[in-house]
Amino acid sequence: MEWFSALDGFSQFFWIIALTGSLIFVFVIITTFMGMDGGDDFDGVDSEMDGDAGIGFQFITFKNLVGFFTIFGWIGIACINSGFSKPVSVIVALGCGLLMMSIMAAMFYGMQKLSDSGTLNYKNAIDAIGEVYLTIGANRTKMGKVSVRVQGTLRELEALSDSLSELKSGTIIQVVDVTTNGILIVEQTKKPIEPIKTETYELPSNTK
Repeated sequence: MEWFSALDGFSQFFWIIALTGSLIFVFVIITTFMGMDGGDDFDGVDSEMDGDAGIGFQFITFKNLVGFFTIFGWIGIACINSGFSKPVSVIVALGCGLLMMSIMAAMFYGMQKLSDSGTLNYKNAIDAIGEVYLTIGANRTKMGKVSVRVQGTLRELEALSDSLSELKSGTIIQVVDVTTNGILIVEQTKKPIEPIKTETYELPSNTK
């Protein structure tokens, strides 16, 4: 540690921030992408900080602050080694740190949006046409299953019906409502008739 002791206080300040931030940054990134418990804990801290700050897009979060201080420290060291003055070094380090926060905020926001897009929203099944997979009892007496396309994917979902007769397997149904716990309410319907595709042929000009 002789090299560290030989540094002036200003340089030591940046080195401490850079090394500490780097260690925490590596740990946060690893736990986030591996889905470990540590990543979940940091997500909780992020949510609290975001709620307290009242800022959308999760700009001020624990992860983003770690990224800020990591870049702030290393850029500060680079500026000092390049012979920049102290004020310039601080300004450049602050600017790069804020840029890093913006990049990380955008990255985690994009990851969250991708995660949300894969979450099934049962309300999107309303008005969809499907087919009974497992018989559904009359007047909600027996829960069955239906095959219905939701969010671009064919799914088998639990369903009930207010029909006075049971809906047997193979019956064409339409989703009319969804309960709060995600059970579809269906009724018998008819499969939409698709228009018949016709082809026209042009006769040769010399045909009589």
